[in-house]
Amino acid sequence: MSRTDLPSHARVVIVGGGVVGASTAYHLTKLGFPDVVLLEQGQLSSGTTWHAAGLVGQLRGHSVMTGLIQYSTKLYSELHLETGLETGWKQCGSVSVARTNERMMQLHRTIASARAQGVEVQELTAQEAGEKWPPMRVDDLKGAIWLPGDGKANPTDLTQSLAKGARMGGARIFEGVRVTGISQSKGRVTGVQTEQGDITADIVVNCAGQWARKLGLMCGVSVPMHSAEHMYIVTGSVPGVHPDLPVMRDPDGYIYFKEEVGGLCMGGFEPVAKPWGMNGIPDDFAFQLLEDDWDQFEILMENALIRVPGLEEAEVKKFYNGPESFTPDNNFLLGEAPELKGFFVGAGFNSMGIASAGGAGRALAEWIVEGAPTMDLWPVDIRRFAVFNNNPTWLHDRVKETLGMHYTMPWPNLEQDSARPFRRSALYDRFNAKGAVWGSKMGWERVNYFARNKPEATIAYSFGRQNWHDAAAAEHVATRTGAALFDLTSFSKLMVEGRDALTVLNRICAANLDRPVGSSIYTGMLNTRGGYESDLTVFRLGEARFMVVTGSAQAVHDANWIRQNTPEDAHAWVSDVTNAWSVLAVMGPSAPALLQSLSRSDLSDNAHPFSTVREIDLGYATVLANRMSYVGEAGFELFVPVEFTLGVYEALLQAGALAHAGYYALDSLRIEKGYRAWGRELTPDITPFEAGLSFAVDFDKPGGFIGRDALLALKGQPLHQRIAQFSLTDTMPQLWGGELLLRDGVPVGKVMSAAHGHSIGRPVTLCRIEESTQAIDRAYLSEGAFEIDLAGVRFTAKWHAKPPI
Repeated sequence: MSRTDLPSHARVVIVGGGVVGASTAYHLTKLGFPDVVLLEQGQLSSGTTWHAAGLVGQLRGHSVMTGLIQYSTKLYSELHLETGLETGWKQCGSVSVARTNERMMQLHRTIASARAQGVEVQELTAQEAGEKWPPMRVDDLKGAIWLPGDGKANPTDLTQSLAKGARMGGARIFEGVRVTGISQSKGRVTGVQTEQGDITADIVVNCAGQWARKLGLMCGVSVPMHSAEHMYIVTGSVPGVHPDLPVMRDPDGYIYFKEEVGGLCMGGFEPVAKPWGMNGIPDDFAFQLLEDDWDQFEILMENALIRVPGLEEAEVKKFYNGPESFTPDNNFLLGEAPELKGFFVGAGFNSMGIASAGGAGRALAEWIVEGAPTMDLWPVDIRRFAVFNNNPTWLHDRVKETLGMHYTMPWPNLEQDSARPFRRSALYDRFNAKGAVWGSKMGWERVNYFARNKPEATIAYSFGRQNWHDAAAAEHVATRTGAALFDLTSFSKLMVEGRDALTVLNRICAANLDRPVGSSIYTGMLNTRGGYESDLTVFRLGEARFMVVTGSAQAVHDANWIRQNTPEDAHAWVSDVTNAWSVLAVMGPSAPALLQSLSRSDLSDNAHPFSTVREIDLGYATVLANRMSYVGEAGFELFVPVEFTLGVYEALLQAGALAHAGYYALDSLRIEKGYRAWGRELTPDITPFEAGLSFAVDFDKPGGFIGRDALLALKGQPLHQRIAQFSLTDTMPQLWGGELLLRDGVPVGKVMSAAHGHSIGRPVTLCRIEESTQAIDRAYLSEGAFEIDLAGVRFTAKWHAKPPI
């Protein structure tokens, strides 16, 4: 279509004509949005799409992400029937091999995960893997798995077919049109500016690939991603290669293979990547590659020669070095930007754009049409990042690690090491001196546990008990029997104020917040389907002043959710005050007495009962003391102005016996007590009925709340999805989450959270059960024979109607 034909207005303008932009346009037209304009500064697929390897592996760690890719495979196999253009889709299956016992253990866990998600999978011996993939050396392998539903597509053909489908639905596509600016007014996008003229629009979608960060900066939107060089080679003929050869992955060697015109395409994800584009990406970087870098490629080539000795004699026809964009956590970015209404993002696909594009384009289109996600998209929700994550120096250093995460051993509790420390609490140095071993969440350095000796000072990752087990056990027991200090400063804290604050928040939260000043109210924020958008605590600090305390990763998401659901004429505003307050939780049966020794305020049960928050003196400091516990023991969460944190800490140490404890102990304590966690048990697809938290919902409060109608329709109905607590009868297995749950030998769900219950002496879990044909009631839970599949070994599991401690 000619550039001079640019319309002056469109309902939706998509910027970027790669596979994701084309998929989004296609799905918008399918959902009844034909007034779509797609703008591509070069030609369709000329950015990163054209040099993608085109691999499509279905299985992901999150069931919704797996579902999106399963949708992609179905779409790619059928799209040509609609458009007449082939996608190059070939369901050739894939083989993943293991060189080590640890990798084989991981593949056994993958098998259980696949079965929990309904993905066909088969374990192979090394010899059977060689029969599936004849060019491969197998004498050094421990085994493999076979995923018959996997395959590959031709990126350029796929993009053209999606684009044609979009045009058939009414979308208009313009090539050679560069966007130079984003128009906005009163916090909402109003269109785009181009070299050929301006277009007004209700919605603008940023699918600009490597340029997505730059496009976001044009309108004050953070799109945290950075490019890195990504390399592969295409060879001539290799013995044993045939047209139907499956995809093969050797993650211990960081490499993958697929058949390519009688030869092999071999690439990979080296552990230390090479960032690119630090000074900006040229706008005219279309259908271009970077210089060959055999030094960077050496680790991949060496491993490829080990796996496929026939490569030694093969001709290298082409070396592809094409930059691709990567995010800080190796998941893509999707959704409406919290900084600008109507501005959506679909970018940062971490070399998985072909596999993800079909499902991601549909999910993004549904979000645009419905005004909210239609499924649990938290792993890829752009609101999981904040403005500080868009720092270019931090992104440069993080991307060196992110690329390699594709094939890094996915150890339980694996921490990213790069670009740290990032955000630190006021007690960081004090805890370092006490042997803190740090984890990271939302950039915060958080204590996982305190090492008691040098061997414990570094995590020794494994699928069994890790070397911190005994240290965390001591912290757990100290909390149950005495008093322990947890630094929970990373909690997100939002202040909601204004004369309409109560009305606004009461509609957004499921519990009734119209309680006396000083109340601390546990509640959920629900979507219109009745599922959890967040799980949080609200302090009523004044008649029109509330503090919302939520998870470390949820500040941007929750503030955005509140703003989205605040009427424009309401007198209420939200501010993020996370950095103003430290949070020190003092927990355990001895905690109230220890704190009372430091305060003239009455901290007794009568004067300061559970679920109340009030200002107290503590040493020289004045703090907010919230009587609530996430570990199931007596105690207080102390919200301390940052400048008083060190003083409070020193006073606590002088007051009496106080253990230091970290997040590993916190997790085992809360799982023993059956406390749910958002992002684990609580998701946008789980309702309070299914979570066992209906006590925190007030159906009768004036004005109702978001999600009330959906919940009323479900009230009293049989549950076909449910969160339930189980422990193993065997004391030794180490569960981590993600394991398969079976009832009477049939898969029915999976473990969402797991820990060793040090108080009960055995593993304890919270599981999500799904049954389409029968109700999950007390009889179902009490009469079934439950087992948990741990890497192929089944262990008897006991259901708990109430927490075992």
